[in-house]
Amino acid sequence: MTFDLAVGRQGAIMTTSPPPSPGSRPTLVTVDIVVLVVYFLLVLAVGFWSMWRTKRSTVDGYFLAGKNMTWWPVGASLFASNIGSGHFIGLAGSGAAAGIGAIAYEWNGMLMVLLLGWLFLPIYIASGVTTMPEYLQRRFGGRRTQLFIAVLSLFIYIFTKISVDMYAGALFIQLALQWDIYLAIVLLLSVTALYTVAGGLAAVIYTDAAQTAIMLAGALTLMGFSFAEVGGWNALMEGYANAIPSVTVPNSTCGIPRDDAFHIFRDPVNSDLPWPGVIIGMSVPSMWYWCSDQVIVQRSLAAKNLTHAKGGSLMAAYLKILPFFAVMLPGMISRILYTDDVACADPELCKQICGNPVGCTDTAYARLVMELLPAGLRGLMMAVMIAALMSSLTSIFNSSFRSRASEWELMIVGRVFVLVLVVVSVLWIPVVQASQGGQLFIYIQSISTYLQPPVSIIFIMGCFWKRTNEKGAFWGLAIGLLVGCIRMLLDFIYPAPLCYEVDDRPAVLKYVHYLYFSVLLSFITLVVVVGVSLVTEEPKPEQISRLTWFTRFDPVEPKEHVFTVERSSKASEVITSQTDEMGVTGREEAASNGKACGSQERWGPCPSRLMSALYWLCGMERRTEGENNPVTPPAPEPAICSLEEKPRLRLVVDVNLIICLCVTAFIIGYWA
Repeated sequence: MTFDLAVGRQGAIMTTSPPPSPGSRPTLVTVDIVVLVVYFLLVLAVGFWSMWRTKRSTVDGYFLAGKNMTWWPVGASLFASNIGSGHFIGLAGSGAAAGIGAIAYEWNGMLMVLLLGWLFLPIYIASGVTTMPEYLQRRFGGRRTQLFIAVLSLFIYIFTKISVDMYAGALFIQLALQWDIYLAIVLLLSVTALYTVAGGLAAVIYTDAAQTAIMLAGALTLMGFSFAEVGGWNALMEGYANAIPSVTVPNSTCGIPRDDAFHIFRDPVNSDLPWPGVIIGMSVPSMWYWCSDQVIVQRSLAAKNLTHAKGGSLMAAYLKILPFFAVMLPGMISRILYTDDVACADPELCKQICGNPVGCTDTAYARLVMELLPAGLRGLMMAVMIAALMSSLTSIFNSSFRSRASEWELMIVGRVFVLVLVVVSVLWIPVVQASQGGQLFIYIQSISTYLQPPVSIIFIMGCFWKRTNEKGAFWGLAIGLLVGCIRMLLDFIYPAPLCYEVDDRPAVLKYVHYLYFSVLLSFITLVVVVGVSLVTEEPKPEQISRLTWFTRFDPVEPKEHVFTVERSSKASEVITSQTDEMGVTGREEAASNGKACGSQERWGPCPSRLMSALYWLCGMERRTEGENNPVTPPAPEPAICSLEEKPRLRLVVDVNLIICLCVTAFIIGYWA
């Protein structure tokens, strides 16, 4: 078959065999479908089981899983929330396209999640907050900084998480089942939303723990098949350098493997990932994600105490070693085994193979699954991809609700808002597909460097510099985000040229790598925060006490609002406990409406059985109000913001911290 290269691309005629048609590739068979069904039943069973174990009608029960999680489900949930289907598709695709360089993001994350456990979590726990916007409101006062970051976080979720994971999962499903992409998305979102909306964070964490085990088992199994097929480690090292597609563009680097493919520290000027940017520019947005993002921090705050939260960070850090072996290296092997398809260089040919003219490297992992694994195991890996997608989406869905919203708002407004997030993310998918030369993982990181550094600086200064005030934080955030958004818009207006095109972008794009821009953006934000804070009034004492690293051990001040029914989640616990003592729980009320409707209902007249079931599904037991059922203000409970640790357990986690840091330093140094 002959392909004529377009005019203006150093035209030449090269020949190759035609790409295989989609119908000639393996598809899922009955055994695979059975495995998928069993997986869905397992996830739903775990999710609904967790619904019965926690008080979902309270703030702590719904958003922090009752603050009773031990270290292992916390660590598993941290890992599963981070490793989405975007990782399986994107990280393997980056390995196929440019070698191991992108794994630096994963190993940088190992250090950042440890910073979360040892530096940031003590502050958050001491402050007694349940969400990151709540911390900002208490630390700086006012609402504009809190609202600013809350809205920004939702946009970041749309640009870098929801749309990316849905696209990656749909790409895999399309290859495996030949389904319509949007049909697959609707199915996955329906199941995911069901147990997230119903069960709260407990359902998310327990299902994340189950899905982490499934992800690791499936990924490690595929890694074994991949290395067996390629011929081992030496064959990988030699074969990758020679994995050049049959059709290439003459006088260009299209389809040619990089010389520095097996190094993570690369040329500081001309490479795709310059090493100074990897060290500094990569760390600042990574610190936002691991140390101040609601999705991640919420899991750690659900731990029963600081020691278990640290243990969860350690477990997540150790697990972060695995994507290199279980995801990235198989992606590189896929390029060796299926060079003409995965590493296609000609846009017209790529369009025929995968529907994306900028490249097909993101199909590397899915191609391995469908070609190498036998029936049954293909179904397992399909479950792995769905697990990765669902674990990321459940994290975002649960974290997107307002913890201080009214019950009715939580049931209606919060759930509907998730649907808005999803719709906008689906509309953004075509932009994701065409960005960063078809490297999904690099797209994620570039967007992160434009939006996340200002937020990182705000949290760092708020936690570790007592003089930081609200005006400094707000204007630093506003100016930093303005600069970052300008760069992001320029990136979309002037996309990076393909390998055969001349780079005629503006100088700020051509000569300032996005990792270097991250450093510049962080410096600009820091200067504004410090300058404005110094020329304006100092923060009030209540904005400092137990809200910074240096004041985390201050005495706990009694809070009047814990005695009010309107704002205290404990009030709902007391009411629920009273009805439990009478032998009438919310679930039993749904089955005996006649008894429960004797007095005025909170939500009006006695609801139908359908509405009663809906209330229960959303964790909202109906409660009565009136003279015959008074609400007694709860007695004050011990503070849940203690930083006390048992000396022996603290020694165990500290020793493991040193070991983990040594392991991280070794693997980075070895591959640098």
